[in-house]
Amino acid sequence: MASTERLCLLDSMALAYRAHFAYIQRPLTTSAGQPTSAVFGFVSFLQRILQQEYPDHIAAVFDTQAPTFRHEAYAEYKATREDMPEALVSQIPLIKEVIQAYHIPVVEMDGYEADDVIGTLARQAEKEGVRTFIVTADKDMMQLVSDIIKLYRPGKQGGDLEVVGIDGVREKFGVAPNQVIDVLALMGDSSDNVPGVRGIGEKTAIPLIQKHGSIEALYQNLAAVESKSVRAKLEAGQELAFLSKKLVTIDTAVPLALSFHDLRASAPDTDRLRQLFETLEFRSLAAKIQQHSAPHAPAAPVAEEALPIEQPKTNIRSDEHTYTLITAESEFDKLCDRLSASSFFVFDTETTSTDALNADLVGVSFAMKPREAFFVSIRTEAPPAGTDLFTQSQPLSLRRQGIPLEHCIARLKPILENPAITKCGHNIKYDMLVLSRYGIATTGDVVDTMIASYVLRADAQHGMDAAALEHLGYRTVSYSDLVGTGKARKDIREVPLTELSDYSSEDADITFRLADALKQKVDAQGMLALCEQLEYPLVSVLMRMEATGVAIDPGFLAEMSKELEKQLEGLTKDIHELAGGPFNINSTQQLAEILFNRLQLPTVRKTKTGFSTDVAVLEELRHKHPIVDKLLDYRQLAKLKSTYVDALPKLVNPRTGRVHTSFNQTVATTGRLSSSDPNLQNIPIRTDIGRSIRRAFVAGDPSSVILSADYSQIELRVMAHISGDEGLIEAFLNREDIHATTAARVFGVALSEVSKDMRRKAKEVNFGIMYGIGAFGLAGRLEISQAEARDIIDKYFARFPKVKQYIEATKASARELGYVSTLLGRRRYIPDIRSTNQAVRANAERQAINMPIQGTSADMIKRAMVDIDRTIREHSLSGRMVLQVHDELVFEVPKREVENMRVLVEERMKGALPLAVPVEVEIGVGGNWG
Repeated sequence: MASTERLCLLDSMALAYRAHFAYIQRPLTTSAGQPTSAVFGFVSFLQRILQQEYPDHIAAVFDTQAPTFRHEAYAEYKATREDMPEALVSQIPLIKEVIQAYHIPVVEMDGYEADDVIGTLARQAEKEGVRTFIVTADKDMMQLVSDIIKLYRPGKQGGDLEVVGIDGVREKFGVAPNQVIDVLALMGDSSDNVPGVRGIGEKTAIPLIQKHGSIEALYQNLAAVESKSVRAKLEAGQELAFLSKKLVTIDTAVPLALSFHDLRASAPDTDRLRQLFETLEFRSLAAKIQQHSAPHAPAAPVAEEALPIEQPKTNIRSDEHTYTLITAESEFDKLCDRLSASSFFVFDTETTSTDALNADLVGVSFAMKPREAFFVSIRTEAPPAGTDLFTQSQPLSLRRQGIPLEHCIARLKPILENPAITKCGHNIKYDMLVLSRYGIATTGDVVDTMIASYVLRADAQHGMDAAALEHLGYRTVSYSDLVGTGKARKDIREVPLTELSDYSSEDADITFRLADALKQKVDAQGMLALCEQLEYPLVSVLMRMEATGVAIDPGFLAEMSKELEKQLEGLTKDIHELAGGPFNINSTQQLAEILFNRLQLPTVRKTKTGFSTDVAVLEELRHKHPIVDKLLDYRQLAKLKSTYVDALPKLVNPRTGRVHTSFNQTVATTGRLSSSDPNLQNIPIRTDIGRSIRRAFVAGDPSSVILSADYSQIELRVMAHISGDEGLIEAFLNREDIHATTAARVFGVALSEVSKDMRRKAKEVNFGIMYGIGAFGLAGRLEISQAEARDIIDKYFARFPKVKQYIEATKASARELGYVSTLLGRRRYIPDIRSTNQAVRANAERQAINMPIQGTSADMIKRAMVDIDRTIREHSLSGRMVLQVHDELVFEVPKREVENMRVLVEERMKGALPLAVPVEVEIGVGGNWG
């Protein structure tokens, strides 16, 4: 008879790795520079398990450094594994400290892997009818699954748990759990360097075991294998097959000095946990630590078929709140009266699409204080696209109860356009864009909690779910929880109204709470002014730019596409001739065969599928064979044709007739804006073809023109200001050609004697220095020896000594503080600056050198955008800012306003941030951007 007790076994090292890599793009660190991503992810997941599953017995199982019996059987076992990431090494002791503070036993044993210890404990419990759930992402553990042993596989980024039982194993491997080892033995495992049978993959291994039942039976009946090639592979790999089975079989008889009975769950040491969380700067977690007499209290007996399932994420939300669904006009009118009288509120729209300019409004939620929110359902009469009107198959749930759209817009318009009320949202630009379709121009100060999260820590995650978990210790209901994923995904109008109301109300409520929490944190780091005076006002500017869009010339692009097609055909012919015959240029495998086998070019880098042929590799091979230049040209033209020339006409909004790119404020760690759909930042401006694409962006009517304003050498000017180098400052004050001046100083010649080659080299040095370039990098750019490159850099620093001082002082400061800052106080954390890995540390140093320069330039153009936009509206001008790309702003201006706009733009851009050197702006006017 099955017991009601439950055993939880944590595959701790696997969970630590998973948590580390979940934050790999934006790692978490303390202000002192200690990496904490793995600890935070581990703790978040552990709390979720404890509060959802209430295990009676629990253990955190770790691997040890000692070799195991598998290494004795096969010396190459796990030999190909990379060393544990340095940032993770320092976190394992911290994870163990946290586990011990939870009073969770840590179990490990030399000579055996964590899998073996887990397997042994699980089988012990199974014999006594104790249900066991193994928390792991390791597929090898599926061999342990039984009626009462199941796997809990964590989802990505803290997403849903996948509960794997016997049926789940069959779905994954097509066989019973006890046959998983046979499938794995045949196919091998590259991550553990288990050899398997050469040439036998998963698609071949599974049918073989399904038919024969085991490796032993398979080899006893090899003659029954129909495919001669498969049979030959099996014959050749017989020894490795049986060795592999030994390697992948989990030992469930480890001679442990304890049993699962010794792993009793007990109350945590809350004082110790709070102290640890404060040290690790998990402030939200520290604040939530409370005394619980029995935090791991055993669950009540549950029916077998109900075990184990993932509990709703709402189960771990313990705070009280009041969320109100509004479908009656009388209640809506009362809410509007309250909103009108408030000075600050949060709002969040629910729509049918992530494309704000094509989305239909389904409802709006509001919050005016924490833990209270309202969801206004909007009546939707029209069915969604694809509904069969003739059979009236529209689901009843799509015929929403709620407020008529016209009445809702009429009441909300004066409230949202009231400049005295501050509006708050998480990614509020999206909501403002949605409402702009309905004639609502959201006015007044805005607060965006997504941007506050970004300013606080640019390399963190800024979505609602991640921000709530990080700053409030609160796990929200995600959008995928609401509508599902994949084929099961529902139209938002099919979601039951009460569920949609709770979801949207929670978003508004949590945003309200985030606004307060993040304001305090941003203020503590001295960046509140950066938010309130720059980033928040910029939201409205970008919203207007996105809503306006930019006109393009489809006819020009069509002709350009034809011309590019001809050029690509010519390049294809040349490449085939140089290769000695035709092949698919777009096939990396065929191209690798041509380059490295037929033409015998040196291999540069290997990938899982063969030798790499990416652009970086081709650049290294550029002078090895004439085919390489042709390939680089082919790739550039093909990319530009597909990404811009052919794609732009398809992105024209049919309602506006214009292209509407999205500007992203929370992506680049330096503070720069980026754009997407289309990404206009990647149009190359140093090539003729790239500049030609710009000609496709035109004024929307014959009475207007395009005005472009571009900062001239702004990053060099910022570097001169920040470093205070007298030589650089003097050159800019005298309005000299900075590259020629640098060449004259570095090469020791008169300015009149500077050759084009000298200037070219000086230009590379000027820009390279800002990116922390070394002799190796400069040598590659200039195609000179490293010794010559080092000599040029040494001479540069001798002539501009304070630039060298700036670089060294910045690196030292970054090592001490863990971050660098722009002139306006924007921070970028550099967690790898103290790395003992020289290559990792060098890259971090380059980031530290560049960010204050590039980030300050980004802050400058953002401030200019805010000032220009405000002046345009104050003077009721018709000119409109339509694009921002790198250091350039693009406007569509009526011809009658060109001179006024030219003066306005130049003044605001030059005066955005006072520097010790003059700021220059190059302005061009014409019928198109080119």
